[in-house]
Amino acid sequence: MNHAPRYYVPHGSIWPIIGSVALFTTAFGAVSLIHQSTDKVAAEGSYGAPVLFVGLALIAFMMIGWFSTVIRENLKGMVSGLLDRSFRMGMAWFIISEVMFFAAFFGALFYARIISVPWLAGAGNNLDTHLLLWPDFADTWPLFRTPGGTMTQSMGAWGLPFVNTVILVTSSLTVTFAHWGLKKNRRARLALWLFLTVVLGATFLTLQVVEYVHAFEELGLSLGSGIYGSTFFMLTGFHGAHVTLGTIMLTIMLLRVFRGHFTPDNHFAFEATSWYWHFVDVVWLFLFTFVYWF
Repeated sequence: MNHAPRYYVPHGSIWPIIGSVALFTTAFGAVSLIHQSTDKVAAEGSYGAPVLFVGLALIAFMMIGWFSTVIRENLKGMVSGLLDRSFRMGMAWFIISEVMFFAAFFGALFYARIISVPWLAGAGNNLDTHLLLWPDFADTWPLFRTPGGTMTQSMGAWGLPFVNTVILVTSSLTVTFAHWGLKKNRRARLALWLFLTVVLGATFLTLQVVEYVHAFEELGLSLGSGIYGSTFFMLTGFHGAHVTLGTIMLTIMLLRVFRGHFTPDNHFAFEATSWYWHFVDVVWLFLFTFVYWF
């Protein structure tokens, strides 16, 4: 690692602004698409999908540009020990913010299961208002019958979800083996294990698409199919988005390995990516336990 005596202060950058615009555009497009999909009249002139794709394209443009800038700065020896410490602190706080992000969605799931569902069945309700709201409500989870009377089914834990759990746990091992190979300067071992991690991430995403098709076509599940469907797709969908981002990051790291980047003492970009991947894996273990299993 280059221990420069002075702290390098990056120049002004347009990428944070582009990233903010891209994220807002993506979120606006996604919300509009979901809202319009529930209204057939509005769906005919839907603008949600085009806006969503524009936002995703802007995110890709931002990532390519920002990653390229940081990589060039690193190759020019601008990263000092102090700046490396700042990178690590920044990545740590970013992962903490991601923990809070998923904590909010898990909080919604637990609120529905532990508080709302029992209350609708009359638990702690001395006024018996549940008899007026939903007289025939059954205090069970998952909720198979929506308020509109539609019957759905829950997603089983021991099919594709279990296979995906094995895949992600295995990918945590392979990225760790790749990290060990990098620390020992075993480039071939590094490239092999990192390539396997990318393959496992892509396989997970492919199987999740298969699972979603099964949920839509055979189980009757969607974002509009009651609290179970909405929490299921909200949690697994956002996790899938994070796996997609993590797989892209791992692919970029693999391409950099092929170009001879990283040394045993200077490879924070790889470390940050592996931290993110381990975080994604841990989140999935919680998802498998509380969304699929219990």
